[in-house]
Amino acid sequence: MALRFPHHVQPASHDLRPERQDRVESRLEGLAHRLVGQLRHLQRSGPSVQRMLRAIDEQGEKLKPLSDAELRSGLEPLRLALYEDGLTEQTVVTSFALIRELSQRVLGMRHYPSQLTGGLVMLQGMVAEMETGEGKTLTATLPAATVALAGIPAHVISVNDYLTGRDADLMEPLYQALGLRVGRVVHGQNPAERRQAYDCDITYATNKELVFDYLRDRLTLAERLDPLLLQAEYLHGSAPRSERVLMRGLHFALVDEADSILIDEARTPLIISGGEGGNEEREFLEQALDMARTLEQGKDFVLDEARRQVLLTDQGKQTIEEQTKSLGPLWNGLVRRESTLYQALTALHFFHRDEQYLLRDDKVQIIDEFTGRVMADRSWEQGLHQMIELKEGCELSQRRETLAKISFQKFFRRYLHLSGMTGTAKEVTAELWAVYRLQTQRVPTNRPVIRQLWPDRVFAHEQDKWQAVVEQIRDQHQSGRPVLVGTRSVAVSESLAKQVARFGLPHQVLNAKQDATEADIVSRAGQAGAITIATNMAGRGTDIKLGPGVKKLGGLHVIATERHDAARIDRQLAGRCGRQGDPGSCQAFLSFEDLLLEGNRAGFAAHLVRRLAIVLPLLGPRLSRWSIQLAQAHVEHYHARIRKELFRRDQAQGSLLSFSGRLE
Repeated sequence: MALRFPHHVQPASHDLRPERQDRVESRLEGLAHRLVGQLRHLQRSGPSVQRMLRAIDEQGEKLKPLSDAELRSGLEPLRLALYEDGLTEQTVVTSFALIRELSQRVLGMRHYPSQLTGGLVMLQGMVAEMETGEGKTLTATLPAATVALAGIPAHVISVNDYLTGRDADLMEPLYQALGLRVGRVVHGQNPAERRQAYDCDITYATNKELVFDYLRDRLTLAERLDPLLLQAEYLHGSAPRSERVLMRGLHFALVDEADSILIDEARTPLIISGGEGGNEEREFLEQALDMARTLEQGKDFVLDEARRQVLLTDQGKQTIEEQTKSLGPLWNGLVRRESTLYQALTALHFFHRDEQYLLRDDKVQIIDEFTGRVMADRSWEQGLHQMIELKEGCELSQRRETLAKISFQKFFRRYLHLSGMTGTAKEVTAELWAVYRLQTQRVPTNRPVIRQLWPDRVFAHEQDKWQAVVEQIRDQHQSGRPVLVGTRSVAVSESLAKQVARFGLPHQVLNAKQDATEADIVSRAGQAGAITIATNMAGRGTDIKLGPGVKKLGGLHVIATERHDAARIDRQLAGRCGRQGDPGSCQAFLSFEDLLLEGNRAGFAAHLVRRLAIVLPLLGPRLSRWSIQLAQAHVEHYHARIRKELFRRDQAQGSLLSFSGRLE
């Protein structure tokens, strides 16, 4: 069966912006969307992957003798076939073979069979689970270029500006050889630059910039999204809205690190805000912060470490009411009074410098908890950002008012065709299907994985753990092996760096403060004797190449200094070594005082097992592993509940923007 994109999803200008709608479809819309959705069933109803791989190889052999000019002469017939016939077995085979041959000639890189398989999986609307180091950047060119040659705008989405720019720059010569234009959407661009990038055949963009541009367009268009109305404005209006918006619609999305973007970051909605309030707010917030410092933990409030929430007690509410009676009219309202103290307590007890944020140019800048990178010009809502600015003695920024917001779940479900790739998807396979209707397909590695996972070392006290970490770094450095140490936060990475410096060991630190020099630091992390201490910002998307002679020494050695909230993140860190058949090893150094097991984050069962491990030293190693697994399962379950609740609210919400142009 030939699968083709309907003509209405091939717009040539800004007059149509197709996307999936959260409303009852008309019969024609339902038919069009079902035709697009048939791509997801290509594998089951059409040719097998193995047969297509053989056909691509056969087609590739025919292309090898051709000159560059002869090879490019086949592009126009391929475009026409893709447009008229759709994504059939023959057109996909021809496209993949041509892309692979041009890649060999232009980039000097030829797609492996595993990369061809990953490309086919994504073209079918699934998530390709590919081992770290399998070359996902090159893999993405196959489905992205194929749909772009068919006239479908393609978005390749990654987690940060660095990877977006790097991947677009690396792959642009191949796209240019295919006659395709490549755009980049990163932080700091003006509307004209963004509009030009979205007008390209293939657009590389970060997930957050993409969603914010979508929200800006929705604010511009308000609720009047009828295509005929937009066309009428375009033809007859003096300033049509279709010329002010940025995007052409949500056609085809290829999400890199899909589990991070679609799962980990889906707990928090993205918000566009405008200025609110004035200087009179400063005194009010200062009063709240001063009062919060006088409240007693356990008496006036309790901390829920697992949920990172403050709970005011009845005594605390009464204390707040009594202390605010003489502070003015802003303190009269019960909801405003208690919510403001809640934010003040949250700023004091759950947000710490060099963990959730850092100070740069006397401004509070948020550190993305999933990438470790600074999110410039972003701020927390509902007065929390201003509380933290006051706490740090910074100039107070203007308080923000929510204009529109959307969750990642709701946004990515609006793409007509969604696909992705990641190295760690098996733990969230069920959620990817339940929320996005995305199947997950494991892709075999190009070469056997020979990475060694050494047994965890667990200590009763954190101080003993860090001493052992430094000794391990010193031992591996003396053997000549490069070492990568993963830490949870900026503060921890800098503290460990000071301990390493006491031994006179040369090292590099990579965290949010060094984001401008990330590429240079990572490029040297695989050299003999190199020591790199990094937050998890170095754990995804960048490749550490081994220096001369390092393979014989055993390859890169990775040290994990703490377990993360999700076991997937731990696997990502381990995947920094032993790529593409290279040797490598990884070992975790843990303690019962680590953040994961602190407070009530771990859950009752994990705490019980931890106590048993301390009093029964012979069973300590096995019990410690159980306690950590239980703690991770407890936190993962809680985060999954947050995402499920957010998704449920999204489904219940009738529309993105309310009558006033703001979100209900």
